[in-house]
Amino acid sequence: MTSVNDIRRQFLDFFGSRDHALPGSSSLVPQDDPTLLFVNAGMVQFKNYFTGAAKPPFPRAATSQKCVRAGGKHNDLDNVGYTARHLTFFEMLGNFSFGDYFKEGAIDAAWTLITRDLGLPKDKLLVTVYHDDDEAAALWKKIAGFSDDKIIRIATNDNFWSMGDTGPCGPCSEIFIDRGDHIWGGPPGSKDEDGDRFLEFWNLVFMQYEQFSDDRPRAKLPKPSIDTGMGLERMACVLQGVESVFETDLFRTLKAASEEMTKSKAQGEQAPSHNVIADHLRSSCFLIADGVSPSNEGRGYVLRRIMRRAMRHAHILGAKEPLMHRLAPTLIAEMGDAYPELKRAQPVIEAQLREEEERFRRTLANGLRLLEDEISGLKHGQKLSGRTAFKLYDTFGFPLDLTQDILRGKSLEVDVAEYDVAMQEQKDQGAASWKGADGADNPAIWHSILERTHGNEFLGYSGEVGDGKVTGIVAGGAEQHDLREGMGGALVFDRTPFYAESGGQAGDHGIIKFANGAEFVVEDTQKQAGALHAHVGRLVKGSIKVGDAAKLEIDHERRAKIRSNHSATHLLHAALRNTLGPHVTQKGSLVEADYFRFDFSHGQPVSGEEIGRVEDEVNAVIRQNAEGVIKEMAPAKAIEEGALALFGEKYGDQVRVLRLGDALAHDGKAYSVELCGGTHVKRTGDIAVFAVLSESGVAAGVRRIEAATGAAALAHLKAQAALAKAVSANLRTPLAELPDRVAQLADERRKLERELSEVKTKLALAGGGGQAAPAGPENVAGVSVLARVLEGVPAKELRGLVDEGKKSLGSGVIAYVGVEDGKAALAVGVTDDLKGKISAVDLVKAGVAAVGGQGGGGRPDMAQGGGPNGRDAGKAIDAIRAALQSLAA
Repeated sequence: MTSVNDIRRQFLDFFGSRDHALPGSSSLVPQDDPTLLFVNAGMVQFKNYFTGAAKPPFPRAATSQKCVRAGGKHNDLDNVGYTARHLTFFEMLGNFSFGDYFKEGAIDAAWTLITRDLGLPKDKLLVTVYHDDDEAAALWKKIAGFSDDKIIRIATNDNFWSMGDTGPCGPCSEIFIDRGDHIWGGPPGSKDEDGDRFLEFWNLVFMQYEQFSDDRPRAKLPKPSIDTGMGLERMACVLQGVESVFETDLFRTLKAASEEMTKSKAQGEQAPSHNVIADHLRSSCFLIADGVSPSNEGRGYVLRRIMRRAMRHAHILGAKEPLMHRLAPTLIAEMGDAYPELKRAQPVIEAQLREEEERFRRTLANGLRLLEDEISGLKHGQKLSGRTAFKLYDTFGFPLDLTQDILRGKSLEVDVAEYDVAMQEQKDQGAASWKGADGADNPAIWHSILERTHGNEFLGYSGEVGDGKVTGIVAGGAEQHDLREGMGGALVFDRTPFYAESGGQAGDHGIIKFANGAEFVVEDTQKQAGALHAHVGRLVKGSIKVGDAAKLEIDHERRAKIRSNHSATHLLHAALRNTLGPHVTQKGSLVEADYFRFDFSHGQPVSGEEIGRVEDEVNAVIRQNAEGVIKEMAPAKAIEEGALALFGEKYGDQVRVLRLGDALAHDGKAYSVELCGGTHVKRTGDIAVFAVLSESGVAAGVRRIEAATGAAALAHLKAQAALAKAVSANLRTPLAELPDRVAQLADERRKLERELSEVKTKLALAGGGGQAAPAGPENVAGVSVLARVLEGVPAKELRGLVDEGKKSLGSGVIAYVGVEDGKAALAVGVTDDLKGKISAVDLVKAGVAAVGGQGGGGRPDMAQGGGPNGRDAGKAIDAIRAALQSLAA
């Protein structure tokens, strides 16, 4: 049997033998396209080559590109697990020509590979071409020997590809295989074309025109190009003789692991769950390896949706313990050789999968109870309230598609329009869908400068002053020839000591003085087109033009502080991994002059004791005053020698490898070895001192440390000492005893607060505070009701009071409205004997509306809500009585 790994290797070897560069898959996170959520096709990494914005470094290439389609326009998530072909993660095999070979070369290569190397039967193959593409039809006759009936002309846009409304475009030719009459379906273009008998597995795009935004006809491109895509999983289906991608060798291995761990077979009703787990495991592991973490917005939100959908299906299969992290080693064993980033990220992958599943399991039971309560009364054709679906997302972390997935088995739907309204009202909870960045400068401008100038030489590793000539001026959103006094803009030089922001390190500030007396103040330095240092600022004196010579000088003091802080991030990273475990990896950083912040993967707060150990380690390495050693080498060799690379980071052919300090175990190894293009101290002693300013959580499974070095760290430590001395003096307690004294005072305060709360509650229940003595239960529509306004009683106390009231009442309804700080909190309880005909949820919603609130919810026997108008608490009680009258009637 030809395995998935065999097919990938054969494809790349074939095109490698035909002089194609093999640059490897790009990250799933697009590097040069902020409008795209994830890489979803093989040509994405080459987009700027096809548009002409950048010059390709090679004339032809071939890749196996990892792709995800689970958000935005390309979203197959809902279908995955239930169909034979839909996947969220897939591999796209493709060969590309950038103005090199064209139709004949592409068709010849495809035909040779699929018939000679892969051995597909010629008599089972057929193709489509665009209806007026006579050239492609003639080539298929010449190369494959096809008769006219094997070349189907398609007049729709299905066989005409375009990058967008404008830009490169051209006709396609799709290759199909007839899998036999035992499968329903007809050939492309027939009335039964939606069947699965004729499977399209390779699309050849002949990029030969340019589409304009106005009424001008398409123009021929001066250098026609080739972009092809063959789904690896589909080709595996064909070569392995199976009808579903989930029956191929890779998925069989993954499903065998999930079958063993869940003690359930991938058969019958359980088969879709195993399919979902296998597919979503791949997406999750690859996204984490490329630097994405689960969160409530953007790419992280999509990852969380994928992970939780898989975890929900693990729950369906009866998994009692977190499952996904235990399956990850199986996937990495299967795909880690082709994608080494999986092996490098394995500790992080397993840690994030486990943390997310543990978090989800804690909320799953509560969410499912709420969902079951809400749908128990729905009749056929009714929809689940969109606000309930939103509450499941907002409170319990159920993405909308997960709720829909659960309802699918019950033939129910969600009121999506109402859900969207609720989401819009709660913008601060995160975007429901991806919106690409806008307002960015036109990349074509920068690529044009790059192509003309071939980039700039960076002098900043060895010096902080340098001479250079202006090679580009960008102002007002366009390239300019000159710049006048008072104008702002961005300047590009042939040589510069200014570091452009990247790798978390802030861009340099400084001054540029021109030979003609003009001066330009640099307020920031940004990297454009991947290689240009754009000096952003304002011309404060004189005028300049392209070609002018200048002396460039950075802000030396600011650079020194940034250099110290950047080196400290490397030491902090190593200390965190030593203290917390190898799952820790950098998730982002910001290195400024006065402080730095460092985000890292970890599932729980870092304790004070752990922070102390981290500080001690970093300062111990600083005191070594060891030399910082920097070497340049290929990324693969650097990683092989133990250098730590950042997941999702894009590295060039050569990388700088920074070694800082000696391992505290004194075993001859370095303390920190990482790939980094930033500027760093010459010796660790230059950092002087390191101090943690704060530790906090920024997203699920991601923590943040803010810290400082040098004078800023010393100022922080002196301020902390002064504060401690002031508190010590005020409490008349020696510094050494201060922690115990503060803990004692905190305990005393909590005790007093509890006692005060109990007194307030007793007073309110007894009718104190000027209220009339409370009457006993009243009769409303034959139901015993105890309803009261409780002044000064906080919301958190109401549930316990309602539970006590239900016990003493025996049978009936308890309704309490607590009023505190002008706001009202409601809690309604219904005793078990009545909850079948009276729902606490209906009653509390009526009360919430009376105090200006919205919604309110819970279970039939207990519900809560609130509103801003505490002065209307009495009206809330009246509204609950009225609602009860209506329900009883």
